[in-house]
Amino acid sequence: MACEACGLCGNVVLPFFPNSMTTVIIILAAVIALIIGFGVSGKHSISVTALTSAGNIGQRSILGCTFEPDIRMDSIAIQWAKEGVAGLVHEFKGGKDHLQEQDPSFQGRTAMFADQVIGGNASLELRDVQLSDAGTYRCSVVTARGSGAAVLRYRTGAFSIPMVQVESSSRGDTLQCTAPRWFPRPAVCWTAYGDTGEHLPHAANTSYELNPENITVRVVSLLHNVTANATYTCMIENSIAKAMGNIRVTDFSITKVTSLQLVNLNAESVSSSFPACHWMLLLSLYLLSI
Repeated sequence: MACEACGLCGNVVLPFFPNSMTTVIIILAAVIALIIGFGVSGKHSISVTALTSAGNIGQRSILGCTFEPDIRMDSIAIQWAKEGVAGLVHEFKGGKDHLQEQDPSFQGRTAMFADQVIGGNASLELRDVQLSDAGTYRCSVVTARGSGAAVLRYRTGAFSIPMVQVESSSRGDTLQCTAPRWFPRPAVCWTAYGDTGEHLPHAANTSYELNPENITVRVVSLLHNVTANATYTCMIENSIAKAMGNIRVTDFSITKVTSLQLVNLNAESVSSSFPACHWMLLLSLYLLSI
């Protein structure tokens, strides 16, 4: 568009677009006001961390979640939700439980550590763990300082510590390794070493007996041809846990050691809630580009 000369003063007059310029100025002013407002209020994203865990069917379990603590209990709100479940798993706010929206499948089975919330503990206690409790959970926290969330993958199964003992008969000594509850069905492996470190030949028979609830199995494994002055290890393992029973046999004594550890589940904690001021800055950059 060509410039126009003013006959009265001889100055050049530039074209003016009142609608577009006014709109941009108003939008930028609003964005700046919002950024300043959020900065003054102190609202931001807070760090929330969830820890993966495994639940033992029929037992008590903890779904771990921590957050940046806040000294105002009345401002803290915590929600636990599960992917694929319509209702909430648990809700805690204002210093007490709010279970009006709790899904029926979790009723009577959840609890928060109310006296530890003020210190940043949003962990959930889950009682009478069910196989169907497995899934992806989200721990969301809101405080006076901001908000955040994290997710965890929760797996369920059954695992127990094995017991190893010596069974004597006319055909020689046999080691019996038993564990009362496992699911999924585990693998059993024996190792045998002499006191000088040499690998000893061995043969084992393992059986699995279905327990009355028709889910877990009882594991019974027999190791034959046991000799003195040797150490034997019975290892039971599935995708959830690994358990070992060690027994050292000498001519004069028997020493036993047992252990149980959960398989590393590869933590999947993910913090969320982008800071509000960052959203405003992105918005302003977008508006300037159009």
